[in-house]
Amino acid sequence: MDTRNEKQKILIVDDSEMNRSILADMLGEEYEIIEAVDGTEAVARLNIDSTDISLMLLDIVMPNMDGFEVLEVMNKRDWIQDIPVIMISAENSYSYVERAYELGVTDFINRPFDGMVVHRRVINTIMLYAKQKKLVELVADQIYEKEKSNSLMISILSHIVEFRNGESGLHVLHINMLTEILLRRLMKKTDKYNLKRSDVFLISTASALHDVGKIAIPGEILNKPGKLTKEEFEIMKTHTLAGAEMLDQIPYYREEALTKMAYQICRWHHERYDGRGYPDGLKGEEIPISAQIVALADVYDALTSVRVYKPAFTHEKALEMIVNGECGTFNPLLLECLAEESETIRDQLRQNSIKQESERNTRNIAESLLEYDEISASERTLKLLEHERTKYQFFASLSQDIQFEYTSEPPMFTLSEIGARMLGLDEIIINPQEDKRVSMISSEKMVEEIKALIYESTPEKPIVQCDGEVLINGEWCWSRVICRSMWSSEETPVMTGCIGKIIDMHKEHAKLEELQRKASHDGLTGLLNHSHAEMIVREKLLEEKDRDYIIVIFDIDYFKNANDRCGHMFGDKVLKHIAERLLSSTRKYDITARVGGDEFMIFMEDRKDIEGIIDRIFHALSGTYEGFDITISMGIARSKEVGHAYEVLFNCADWALYNAKRNGRAQYFFYDDSMKEVLSAISSIDGEEWNYDDKGML
Repeated sequence: MDTRNEKQKILIVDDSEMNRSILADMLGEEYEIIEAVDGTEAVARLNIDSTDISLMLLDIVMPNMDGFEVLEVMNKRDWIQDIPVIMISAENSYSYVERAYELGVTDFINRPFDGMVVHRRVINTIMLYAKQKKLVELVADQIYEKEKSNSLMISILSHIVEFRNGESGLHVLHINMLTEILLRRLMKKTDKYNLKRSDVFLISTASALHDVGKIAIPGEILNKPGKLTKEEFEIMKTHTLAGAEMLDQIPYYREEALTKMAYQICRWHHERYDGRGYPDGLKGEEIPISAQIVALADVYDALTSVRVYKPAFTHEKALEMIVNGECGTFNPLLLECLAEESETIRDQLRQNSIKQESERNTRNIAESLLEYDEISASERTLKLLEHERTKYQFFASLSQDIQFEYTSEPPMFTLSEIGARMLGLDEIIINPQEDKRVSMISSEKMVEEIKALIYESTPEKPIVQCDGEVLINGEWCWSRVICRSMWSSEETPVMTGCIGKIIDMHKEHAKLEELQRKASHDGLTGLLNHSHAEMIVREKLLEEKDRDYIIVIFDIDYFKNANDRCGHMFGDKVLKHIAERLLSSTRKYDITARVGGDEFMIFMEDRKDIEGIIDRIFHALSGTYEGFDITISMGIARSKEVGHAYEVLFNCADWALYNAKRNGRAQYFFYDDSMKEVLSAISSIDGEEWNYDDKGML
């Protein structure tokens, strides 16, 4: 059947029929559209044929199974490696986006979406995955050709050992097959041993050398048809140490992962879980899991194969003997794996042949090597591929924000075209640390903060962000910088640079400042409100006890007449007028506030000429406004006379104001000791009498 003209399939997963319809209209002309109403239906579709899907468009919030749960299933079943996922959702918070990328999405598009943007990103994603698959296939072919000879030499060597031992060469292939089956089952069963898919190839390949030490065993003992004597058995047992020593003496490759793994298997594949094995008497999890698995595989194949000293047992009998402990004690988890894979093992052994095994392993070698962390062949190609893919996933989520990349080796700063234009920089800058233009686009403090955050990041938590002012299009704009640190793929990762974006947050910041202003300022006059002014004054009085301050309290005489005669709107205009006059007659660092109704407060430093300043302010506030005569009454209290306690200072100023009103209004009074008797006679604070010492302190 000719499939060249068949459309690629896109799976749209969204509980909204309208959203699915819109996306289908956008993409239906070029692609075959499959729809799923929720995550459960999407998983069911993937179960039928996951290889049939070229791309998935996935919503987050859905009933039954949400988008994150779908991604978790795709990761668990390895679908995410082959099916690119673009998440389309109105949920665009940082935590949602971060989690989506952590679960492997290729792109993230915010809803409402632009049709052209969606169409372009779909095409780019499908093309990227197609190119990646082609490159992986090419690399796999190259690696297989280079590694085939190594596997062949291992196979030849192990077959020599088996031939010398008078055994069928199929023993090596059987051990390889059994080890692989048990490993894959164990990985599904538990995460206890932190096994990766690459470990399957590594351990099963190394298993071929488990008995290489038998080369050192005399032939008459190795091939003795009857039971070995005690002395002969002791010699036979030395093959474990002999094989390990051979591998340890390899001059150039002893540090290779395959050599190290083969060493473990050679030395310890005769250890037993109860500690009764040899040569070192290791017990339980002291035995490497690789040696444990090969030991079980070795015993099973020995039981089911013909030997010079015994006939072959049936599959069922071999399992019975192993489970009953007739061949030593094994890891209970591995025994469960053996039982669960019983049918698979029996079928595989029936079908097995050298030719079939060779064909079966051909692609497995290349596939496993691609996942192997310490791969040497085409390592640079694979690293570059992964690096570019990571960059693509991150940048694909960006819109018209400033995008950038920094690499440490060589030190280079790369900007997107629009980013370079907005910042007034070149698109590529070599040695950016030495370029003054780069340092001028933001404050030194912000630059240092970003650097610190990036250096504190880890491969597990690579994304950081920082807010501050950035010079964009010649203006300082409040912005958010989001960075993703990039890391090498060595066993101990090294930071290679970062990628990121700069988001203009100026409007959002302005809104926040406005909200903060509304919370701290009087809505009518624009002065500080009482509570915020009190907080600032308290802090100053507490922190600067070595400095002298005054509090001034004043109100408008007969202000009620303005409201009664001309209305409250006119009264508000009078209050605004007073606020303007107050600001124009005080300094920027003086604290001015409306404390309620027509009452105002001034907090300023006490100076030698303070009486002259007060008199000037008093007369500036008095006068006529639209025919209304304005006079004020004012009370002042000094911290050097009554202390730095806010309540005392405020109330003393208030009592001085009360004194001004009692004496005819339109005047101001400084609080002094002569008012003590009046205060004690008229009022108290919190129900208690004010008690002063000789200095007027409470």
